[in-house]
Amino acid sequence: MSGSGEFVRDTRYLDRRITADGRDGTFPVQAGRYRLVVARACPWANRTMIVRRLLGLEGALSMGICGPEHDWRSWSFDLDPGGLDPVLGIHWLREAYEKAIPGYERGVTVPAVVDVPAGAVVTADFRQITLDLEHEWAAHHRPGAPDLYPERLREEIEEVSAGVYQDVNNGVYRCGFASTQAAYEDAYRALFARLDWLSERLATRRYLVGDTITEADVRLWPTLVRFDAVYHGHFKCNRNKLTEMPVLWGYARDLFQTPGFGDTIDFQQTKEHYYKVHTGLNPSKIVPAGPDLSGWTTPHRRDELGGRPFGDGTPPGPPPPAEQVAADRNLRRRIWAPRLGRQGIQEAPQARTAWICAAAAVRSARSTGGSGGMRVATSTMNASSARQARGVFSVLTASWAIWTVLADGLKAAASHVSSGQWGKQ
Repeated sequence: MSGSGEFVRDTRYLDRRITADGRDGTFPVQAGRYRLVVARACPWANRTMIVRRLLGLEGALSMGICGPEHDWRSWSFDLDPGGLDPVLGIHWLREAYEKAIPGYERGVTVPAVVDVPAGAVVTADFRQITLDLEHEWAAHHRPGAPDLYPERLREEIEEVSAGVYQDVNNGVYRCGFASTQAAYEDAYRALFARLDWLSERLATRRYLVGDTITEADVRLWPTLVRFDAVYHGHFKCNRNKLTEMPVLWGYARDLFQTPGFGDTIDFQQTKEHYYKVHTGLNPSKIVPAGPDLSGWTTPHRRDELGGRPFGDGTPPGPPPPAEQVAADRNLRRRIWAPRLGRQGIQEAPQARTAWICAAAAVRSARSTGGSGGMRVATSTMNASSARQARGVFSVLTASWAIWTVLADGLKAAASHVSSGQWGKQ
């Protein structure tokens, strides 16, 4: 905290690197050697979770998930049986920090990448971790992985991201932890000025930089997805809710509904973290029951702006079973996928992929008069996802036919009214 009451973030992270060839004394990339430690509540960790998902690194880089609460000592593995991470065998993440630096005295943060054989943190530099996952780990990317940091756009990505970090990512914390009225109001004004700027920029483009998802989107979105659930009330960022900013709300929903983004989120854990850990702001530790989450899966129409989410690549598959958010945490099964017949859709992330592919095929069928789009959409899916997509396609096309008949009827009725023929038949 500065003398003026402004919140100042400690960015003295453990910042060693993991590189493709272990050059210049860095750690070499090796599949299975390292473990990414995150917490679903943390927006900085959320960046690494998204990038790992989009690039398909689940098989090369395992992930440990801390619980939503922690005390002054450390994040801890409260969600695992016996309170121990099953790979690292520790309860407190601090233990891995102290293996790296005996007597470690600074903050214990996530994300952190741990060298499993040594049990020691290699890096906790969230800014560099995602960039290294994108380039140093390229040999382990899935087929169809997107380029999130294209060389021709890097300067623009960094320029946009600098303002986003200062005023939005860190800006919400500058509002929440300001200790003077003046410091709070300065941060508040900067936050909403930047959100207004982002709204203007995103009004005519689907993504922040270029026409595909990039690092710029990965850096902004974790703050937006937490805005109404936490920052609006808890951090007093209350000029508007995200749902009251139409452009940003549509942009955030677009990414939430994109595989690799929304499936990393647990709103309940997020609220529990902020409202229970920050006792200086919320001494009662009461966690709000709201907000209503159902809006996150409503149509966004951002695809009308063009753009290709993954460029020349493809969407990632569903998360590994152990990393999927429980259905009742975000009401995901009810929100993501209505039941289809007696069997229903049992796999929420997989069902999401099925809905996306089926919807794309319906659009293709409407424009071409055929179902070839369904064959193309399911050609790269596994058998279970393809079956679900074909089932959804059938339901959607039937629904489209029904709505077409209804629309024709309404047009005929309107014609009768305008011609004075209504009631004369």
